[in-house]
Amino acid sequence: MKTHDKPAAAVDPSKPETIPKFIDDLPIPVTAKPNHREGKDYYEITMLQTKHRFHTFFPPTTVWGFNGQYAGPTIQADSHKPVHIKWRNNLPDKHLLPVDRTLHGVEGNPEVRTVVHLHGAHVSPDSDGNPEAWFSRDFAQTGPAFKRKIYEYPNSQPGATLWYHDHAIGITRLNVYAGLAGFYFIRDPFEKQLNLPDGKYDIPLMIQDKAFHADGSLFYPENSNPPASVNPSVLPFFVGNTITVNGKLWPRLKVEPRKYRLRFLNASNTIGYTLRLGDGREFYQIATDGGLLEKPVKLQTFLLEPAERAEIIVDFSKFQGKKMILQNTNVEGDMGVIMRFDVTLPLSKKDTSQVPEHMRPTQFPVEEAADKIRLLTLSASTDKYNRPVFLLDNRTWDDPVTEKPVRGSTEVWKFINLTDFPHPMHIHLVFFKILHRRPFDLERFQEDGSIVYTGPEVEPEPYERGWKDTVNAAPGMVTSIIMEFKEFTGDYVWHCHILEHEDYDMMRPMKIVDGPEKF
Repeated sequence: MKTHDKPAAAVDPSKPETIPKFIDDLPIPVTAKPNHREGKDYYEITMLQTKHRFHTFFPPTTVWGFNGQYAGPTIQADSHKPVHIKWRNNLPDKHLLPVDRTLHGVEGNPEVRTVVHLHGAHVSPDSDGNPEAWFSRDFAQTGPAFKRKIYEYPNSQPGATLWYHDHAIGITRLNVYAGLAGFYFIRDPFEKQLNLPDGKYDIPLMIQDKAFHADGSLFYPENSNPPASVNPSVLPFFVGNTITVNGKLWPRLKVEPRKYRLRFLNASNTIGYTLRLGDGREFYQIATDGGLLEKPVKLQTFLLEPAERAEIIVDFSKFQGKKMILQNTNVEGDMGVIMRFDVTLPLSKKDTSQVPEHMRPTQFPVEEAADKIRLLTLSASTDKYNRPVFLLDNRTWDDPVTEKPVRGSTEVWKFINLTDFPHPMHIHLVFFKILHRRPFDLERFQEDGSIVYTGPEVEPEPYERGWKDTVNAAPGMVTSIIMEFKEFTGDYVWHCHILEHEDYDMMRPMKIVDGPEKF
């Protein structure tokens, strides 16, 4: 593992072992500044092709970014104070990365299409970023679900770490990998009373894996291995060979000997990270996808699947002068290293922030109160090109809507994972509670469709017991979640957040209805 300075000429971006670590300081994404329009915060944010330097010893890399920035600008919103955003596409007509023309929504449409989904937001369907609501450069062409140019986010939810990213049908994996992602924080008065670390001690950390060509350009495979007969072809997975945080390769963050609030986001296409600080230092988790927990959870490690967020407080006061590596314990070597914290800054003022004993009181729905229980399979098949294709309930995106929750109802969804790897399942519009996971007899289910459990219910991990919008549906398990459909009616989606799966074909429409469910 190379961590020392070396001549830039010795660095080959395609070979991680030549890239020195902890050279660059962690960048903090800029905060977007709103205008005021009709008494509301109003933003215009433009998707642009730009140059970005992932490492001091790299040449500039062509990427896509919101307002030409990688990561995109952070949007700061107040709970119950609406925000309007006009998302603009000013990207080239030709994609940076190889586009598979065989995927749904791709053939016959512009090669470069975008639509922005605010992940974790409770919004009306016309501002949700439906995959079919895409638009090309300057709105010259739009998809069948496109309804408006300016999205409205009511922010009628508690404070939480959300994120925004592209969601265009058939090319989400490419657009996000190219750089179309950013943070969106909702803050509320209750949170502000807790005296958590704030200001420059409140740090967002967007983790993504990348791969590069020798010239420093982004590498994304054109085909699978062995290759499919169609080219370019979608991959079943993508795993890079380097790690970026906020757009820098293996950065360092110089910190003071005091408490910091760290907001983690896994914005990778496929891989999950099991994070550990140093040799297993303890820290406190204070929030999940949907915001604050009831009380802090003391941890030494936690798993973060694609699209999941977790907020922790680390107290560096006892480690003055030390350096601690944030690790991914899932693997060894280069991909097992995320970044480094250097406790080398002097304490600028007395640290009066706290780890509260109690935070947000929460009343979760109980399983017995569910109006409906849905059994939903996660499975794999092959297409006419003999490629793997992943399906939800054995249906494709284009099949008719089958999930039609009634507004005001409570539902339990049971994800039956028939594959041999986890799927991070995301449901738009709602937060849910993870009830439990339970092992089942896979062979018996495949024989006659019956669920025969082979063990007791497994409680969710301590770090996933708050409100969630993405859940790790583990292999060989039935993963049960419960949620309430309270606010809006209309067309939404649910999908696996492995972006290669979402694009083909592990995404389904969902319609929230006012009356009794009808098929």
